[in-house]
Amino acid sequence: MTNNTYKYVLAIDLGTTGNRAILFDRSGNIVGQAYKELTQYYPQPGWLEHDAREIWQDTRTVIELVLQNTKISAREIAAIGLTVQRETCLLWDKTTGEPLHKAIVWQDRRTASMCRDLAAKGKDKEIQEITGLILDPYFSATKLTWLLNWVKQERPAIDLDNVIAGTIDSWILWNLTGGQVHATDHSNASRTMLMNLATLEWDRRLLDLFAIPTQMMPEIKHSMGSFGKTDPQLLDAEIPITAIFGDQQSALFAHGCDRPGLLKCTYGTGSFLIVQTGLNLTRSSQKLLSTVAWTQPDSTNYALEGAIFTTGASIQWLRDGLKIIASAPETEDLASSVEDTNGVYFVPALSGLGAPHWDTNARGAFLGLTGGVKREHAVRAVLEAIAYRVKEVVEAANRDSDFSVARLKVDGGASQNNFLMQFQADALGIPVERPAILDATAQGAAFGAGLAVGFWDDYGALISTRKIDRVFEPAKGGRDRIEDSYRIWQKAVERAKNWSE
Repeated sequence: MTNNTYKYVLAIDLGTTGNRAILFDRSGNIVGQAYKELTQYYPQPGWLEHDAREIWQDTRTVIELVLQNTKISAREIAAIGLTVQRETCLLWDKTTGEPLHKAIVWQDRRTASMCRDLAAKGKDKEIQEITGLILDPYFSATKLTWLLNWVKQERPAIDLDNVIAGTIDSWILWNLTGGQVHATDHSNASRTMLMNLATLEWDRRLLDLFAIPTQMMPEIKHSMGSFGKTDPQLLDAEIPITAIFGDQQSALFAHGCDRPGLLKCTYGTGSFLIVQTGLNLTRSSQKLLSTVAWTQPDSTNYALEGAIFTTGASIQWLRDGLKIIASAPETEDLASSVEDTNGVYFVPALSGLGAPHWDTNARGAFLGLTGGVKREHAVRAVLEAIAYRVKEVVEAANRDSDFSVARLKVDGGASQNNFLMQFQADALGIPVERPAILDATAQGAAFGAGLAVGFWDDYGALISTRKIDRVFEPAKGGRDRIEDSYRIWQKAVERAKNWSE
């Protein structure tokens, strides 16, 4: 057990749109948090980048803020859990600590042609067999190849022996430990399209295929275990870092989905539905991804995942791109103010389509526009489209399994939208369960870190203390009423496919 002087666990949650630090107490409750929104860079259509230096600076800032605001000492923190946006990756110089290029974000589509070329050579089936992933620009491998090629061409003086690679967890861990630890965990490594899902190691064939030197890659460790300690100069304390999860796997852990058949859906920048498959590596017949849920020294949990690239990002686009809303919460009232979409359908393919389509050339679209359409109809169409995309993946999961999904556990920022959650329950015809703490990604990282050091000693008891905010029951006949609109929306999706060459 940890010393009684330790009263808290710190979760660092580094997402696509912002970075957050949250402190949890022994009861698993939030005692303080701090957040900073992250700058999005769009250098070309279909490209998206993050400044890794900004992510590290914001990480330091939110940690300092949460400690200041709660008047809690870093010496009272038993452990740190880290959870991050997955697939986003970068290269940096280990001698200077400087990134060599902005990080390429998971939504970025610049390597679509590289994926098409590999598919034309018949490599897609081999890649899927080794990694459990669909060949797609979504994953890190082709991004790292692009970055390496860029460095060789644009910065030829760089000594590649000093260059190391990683996803955001590796970058932040390296900085937290003062450059002492270059590592990742199995859940993040399984999303790079470079890890062998059966052996849980970097696959030599794939590293060669993508021309990525082995020595650049981080060491792969168990999701819950020792990742080193914070540099004492950083927080005036050496705090053990004892859990790293990909954000979606972390949410799965927070929901208590540790047995086959249990699942959750996170409504964030994208939406990600993950079904726990237990200790067995399960393959999908419906274009869902086989992935690592999490690992411990004595066990590996696997999962099937339906990745939807653009959901909450569509709402952000309404705010920042089209500027037809001032804030995300107002979409609930706007959507509720009209009875339907007035014939408008939205395809949320701003970064292509993920599961179950996997069309990198699809693009977002409004269809059915007429002169009577108002912004309320457009906003409602966007929210309905989010629910339709989740419905597609739930139906795929049902076809993939011996069971049908009976209840959907949800979390993430967009799950606060009552209109969306009720429409989701109606569209699926099953209850939608929303917890009181929506930051499930951070909560899962905290739970993993605290359990790893004995701050908590019973996962089941910890999960049982989680409070449920609301269960959205499907309206009588709601699913039947929605089916006709859903079928028309599916026709709209087909129109948006293969748009970009």
